[in-house]
Amino acid sequence: MKRLLRIDCSSRTVGSHSRTLADYFEKKWKLLNSSGTVIYRDLAKQQLPHIQNNTIEGFYTPLEHMSPESKKATALSDELIKELKSADDILISSPLYNLNIPSNLKAYFDQVVRIGHTFNTNEKGYYGLLEGKSAYLATAKGGRYRGTFMESYDFQEPYLKAILEHMGIKVRGLFSLEGTSVNGILEQNKQMAQESIDQSFKKQNNGSN
Repeated sequence: MKRLLRIDCSSRTVGSHSRTLADYFEKKWKLLNSSGTVIYRDLAKQQLPHIQNNTIEGFYTPLEHMSPESKKATALSDELIKELKSADDILISSPLYNLNIPSNLKAYFDQVVRIGHTFNTNEKGYYGLLEGKSAYLATAKGGRYRGTFMESYDFQEPYLKAILEHMGIKVRGLFSLEGTSVNGILEQNKQMAQESIDQSFKKQNNGSN
């Protein structure tokens, strides 16, 4: 039985374009995985604290030397990593805020990107520990970026792909809805984003036959 971890971060809990796109993906995922379960992590409704010094110290303290304070400081990270490890697929919906992801999603990654748990190092450098998982990104942008001079200002999608693959998670689908604040193109772009999701599931369905 497959598990989908859905992570939403838009401050708009109503009227969010990234959440609406994720809703569409989730519906398609459930059709393909009728016996699967969805885990919800809404970072707007359940705010995560920004990482603190005692948490970082706990990350680099061997388990046998951890004090009760260190264990308490890393308890949230432990919970989030356990949740992440339990998922087969990860769906992240994210708007573009000031050229990047919202700070609550960055706070999430600061808790789960943890040496010895989700990534490690050897003589060749970094390697991920969460291989075998697939990530899907539903992003929304008020303006138009791809194929324009603004594309180099988009740090949202490159960061998400880089940080997920740093943990060994392969990004299998990127569904971007651009121009949500541009008159006359929203509905057309929304349809194109949904069609991209449809094609992704069509490929998955064909691959499972």
